[in-house]
Amino acid sequence: MKHLKFLAMWFFGATILFTSCKKDEEVEETPTPTPTPAPGTVIVSSNITTNTTWSAGTIYQLGGRITVTDGATLTIEPGTIIKGEAGAGANATALLVARGGKLNANGTATSPIIFTSVADELDYDDLAAGNFGSPNLSPTDNGLWGGVIILGKAPISASTDEVQIEGIPTSDSNGLYGGTAADDNSGVIRYVSIRHGGTNIGANNEINGLTLGGVGNQTIIENVEIVGNQDDGIEWFGGSVNVSNAVVWNCGDDGIDTDQAWSGSLSNFIVVGAAGHSFELDGPEGSSIAGHSISNGSIKASYDGVSCLDLINVDNNSVVALSNLFFTDITGTQKINNVSAAGVTFDNIQFNVLPENLANHVINGAIPTGVVAGTTTQANTTSLQWTWTYQSGAMSGL
Repeated sequence: MKHLKFLAMWFFGATILFTSCKKDEEVEETPTPTPTPAPGTVIVSSNITTNTTWSAGTIYQLGGRITVTDGATLTIEPGTIIKGEAGAGANATALLVARGGKLNANGTATSPIIFTSVADELDYDDLAAGNFGSPNLSPTDNGLWGGVIILGKAPISASTDEVQIEGIPTSDSNGLYGGTAADDNSGVIRYVSIRHGGTNIGANNEINGLTLGGVGNQTIIENVEIVGNQDDGIEWFGGSVNVSNAVVWNCGDDGIDTDQAWSGSLSNFIVVGAAGHSFELDGPEGSSIAGHSISNGSIKASYDGVSCLDLINVDNNSVVALSNLFFTDITGTQKINNVSAAGVTFDNIQFNVLPENLANHVINGAIPTGVVAGTTTQANTTSLQWTWTYQSGAMSGL
């Protein structure tokens, strides 16, 4: 599923970007030196095993894979900056919320919570001035740390009721997810931006910007942004959580990826410049069957030289209802694949192409009911204006 990999290394403040187009080709990574922490930085090097609060005004530096363990709650105040150190393989940095743990990251539109790399010079003066973009990194810089991984006890459809999440070594039992509690609660993620992540830990095993494994429907996830992730933007592995007001910009693989019979909804969202599929929507992997809905989204299929492989890619057994989606900046090769999947429905899926060219963007030219040529954007961007994506102008035309 990995179609494009990136490796970023830092030399004397400059970024050199290497790319590989082979699916499983791995490049040996050399962790780059960690910059000297800014004054007031707290280096976090141990798991969070008791209720803990991270406060605005302090930069929290993740010194490795930091886990919020079962029974503990990590509260992050609005306007807090968290930076991940460089690391690869089993030493990849990430914030992992284990089953039974909670993350209460409750930011606001004027004081978002930012997860980024230690290479990012973003500081509290920038946030106070309303400048939420990085002062020195490009939105295409990726793979500089891991990402945010939330795991829960909600049902999944896999080989067993609980499995190990991708991106976390199997030696870490905190990486298990899945269960029987559809109403499981992993906390709150609101007005959170996650940037420059996606480092890999091995062949075909990278960390997504936001990974949701077996997350239950009492978890609140709304107003979240993923920028410059080496792997997928947001990926669901089963679970029942609903997500709204989401932005994915410049991902090295898929913008939106769903697996293992996720049964929630994604609504009001933007995807800009995903290099894999705009949507990779896989079906159940076990005997349990459930579907999800994706609605009210606007997608730029190409941006700043990045063009997705496919617009929508589904499996034969995918179960998903797609409605009110607008695709623009479509190239001649981008298509919907596998439109005959019985569990997939289309309603008001608009491609910004000439009507006579619509069939060119559906595999075998078989245009399904509900897919049309149209020019009406579908996402409401008013609630997304706090994001770096919006401030940069990357949402223009959406």
